[in-house]
Amino acid sequence: MAEEESLELTTENAPKSKKKLIIFAAVGVVLLALIGGGLFMFLGSEDESTTALPGIATAEDVSSDSSTKGKANYVGMPRPFLFNLPGVDRARLVEIKVQLMVRGDDGTTAKMHIPLIEDALLTTFSAADVQKLSTQAGKDELRQLALLNVQNTLQPVTGQKVVEKVLFTGFVMQ
Repeated sequence: MAEEESLELTTENAPKSKKKLIIFAAVGVVLLALIGGGLFMFLGSEDESTTALPGIATAEDVSSDSSTKGKANYVGMPRPFLFNLPGVDRARLVEIKVQLMVRGDDGTTAKMHIPLIEDALLTTFSAADVQKLSTQAGKDELRQLALLNVQNTLQPVTGQKVVEKVLFTGFVMQ
């Protein structure tokens, strides 16, 4: 008799534990789907909120001009950019080492206009936000903004898009 009662008790508990297991598994699948969807929306979405202004290059212009015109050459800035950025709790010291990717000539056009390029980059970097620079997305945004500013500065002087990419080869924020 005692054995029969213990069997009955275990058979009664078994369906409840299976139900709990199924419920937990369903909740886990739903949570994973929500997290995956959120990551896809966050990482896969492109912000189309910027509008093109006349005379200013956009990211689409940059990518359309990056056809294979010639061998890629790299022009390094002679010294890293060192500047202070005000933060919420304290000011931050930022150092960025930059190289420019150019096509066509061996970089002589870019080398001739290094003071103009340095001015455009320093103006862009010093207007940055500390909170944005602490994330990879903020660094990528700063890199794109720097590219657009350099191209817009050189366009009237040279009559062509000299710089194809701005590359950060060193980035330190303290």
